[in-house]
Amino acid sequence: MQTDSGRDDSPWIVSTGEQAPEVVAALLKTVPEWFGIEESNTAYVEAARHLPTYLARPRVPEGLAPGASPGAAPVGVLLAQRHFPGAAEIHLMAVARSHHRRGVGRALITTLERDLVADGVTLLQVKTSGPSFEDAGYAKTRLFYEAMGFAPLEELLDLWPTNPCLIMVKVLR
Repeated sequence: MQTDSGRDDSPWIVSTGEQAPEVVAALLKTVPEWFGIEESNTAYVEAARHLPTYLARPRVPEGLAPGASPGAAPVGVLLAQRHFPGAAEIHLMAVARSHHRRGVGRALITTLERDLVADGVTLLQVKTSGPSFEDAGYAKTRLFYEAMGFAPLEELLDLWPTNPCLIMVKVLR
């Protein structure tokens, strides 16, 4: 199903309902500093075969005139996972490096949240590297999620083998 990002002025179209493991694999390769553990990447690609998938594409691809057939390649992906009827998780979100800070992540999360609220979900979580892992990229990731309304809940030092896990949560309305 193709939808917009929830904003009339958004340059992104977010689609749902298709599995896209090859897109996940390609996008993860564009940001190896966030997704550089091959075993984890393999697990993300496998998860993309069955988890609900949100794909962000340019509304009008660069170089195409308005009204032309888009067919643009996805520049962002989000995999969602339901744990309980009222709780969900952003299992994975990746945006091509060339499209960072252009609203792709915001469009993906906005569309996911709209769908979750319509389905009765009230809690959304995301896991990312915690603040005790000093990394400028992950510091920006945490700031992004905070700007999207997520709050840090707990940092776990033993969930992931190589770095701390920060659980962030958001109440959906």
